[in-house]
Amino acid sequence: MDYKHAGVDIEAGYKSVELMKEHIKKTMRPEVLTNIGGFSGAFSMERFKHMEKPTLVSGTDGVGTKLKLAFLMDKHDTIGIDCVAMCVNDIACAGGEPLFFLDYIACGKNTPEKIAEIVKGVATGCEQSSAALIGGETAEMPGFYPEDEYDLAGFAVGIVDEKDLITGKELVEGDILIGIASSGVHSNGFSLVRKVFPMTKESLNTYYDELGRTLGEALLEPTKIYVKALRTVKEKGVTIKACSHITGGGFYENVPRMLPEGMHAYIEKNSYEVPAIFTMLAKEGNIEEQMMYNTYNMGIGMIVAVSKEDVNTVLDAVKEAGETPYVVGYIKAGEKGVTLC
Repeated sequence: MDYKHAGVDIEAGYKSVELMKEHIKKTMRPEVLTNIGGFSGAFSMERFKHMEKPTLVSGTDGVGTKLKLAFLMDKHDTIGIDCVAMCVNDIACAGGEPLFFLDYIACGKNTPEKIAEIVKGVATGCEQSSAALIGGETAEMPGFYPEDEYDLAGFAVGIVDEKDLITGKELVEGDILIGIASSGVHSNGFSLVRKVFPMTKESLNTYYDELGRTLGEALLEPTKIYVKALRTVKEKGVTIKACSHITGGGFYENVPRMLPEGMHAYIEKNSYEVPAIFTMLAKEGNIEEQMMYNTYNMGIGMIVAVSKEDVNTVLDAVKEAGETPYVVGYIKAGEKGVTLC
């Protein structure tokens, strides 16, 4: 008896590392001090000495049951983008610049080519957010996961000068809310998605005119990464007073998180067009509108609050970064919370 007969193939692990190296190399930054495959990742902070009070910000998250679609469609090269996005978007929300990322893949069986495809997606997400992929772990766990399934989670660290932290404390009545378009469902609410739509290859491969692609392609579309958009706004000299990443809990849970006591957000539902995937989901699942806005991003993945005089600059900056912005609402004095009108 040996470890391989127990279900853990060490040689497959070595091959996985070799296959993923070409993708990891693309994410490297000058501050990375260690080589791929070491016991830990080292990252120099020398470049950030100019900051008055350099402050680390972090984020950790997984992809959730969206992974089930990747299994069914046997498509694994974009799910890693979702994992990175869920972490680095939270860092950007605080005003931070993502520095590095580590991933964790747990699987029933280590198939090197599949693991490399997953890491390829992670590396793409890191490239999009300018974060270095400096480490990770692939754990082969036979008997714990089915052979053809895996879980994926990650952890990111960023930096911001303390004075540039986005806290919401400076919000005042009359400030304007600008939403940045999402790419679809992103990585939240898939347990409900899987209850509404039949999770079969036939269902996921069905083409819909309103989606302009198959259902599976629309649902598996990776989460938008907003790091570049928020960085571009900052480079234009605009102060983002508050910021909300619209993830699980939708508008009703996430928008209040960016507000201080005494401030209320009003969001106009007709200020942008809700993507067809959400309309289709609500209709097929007979889901009430409030529940949709309490579960999904409904087409807006990030909301920033800025002074009225900065609105046009922000809209132009977001477009320059390749994203689509909308003026979606405003701030008024009142009980902390959000009203969709």
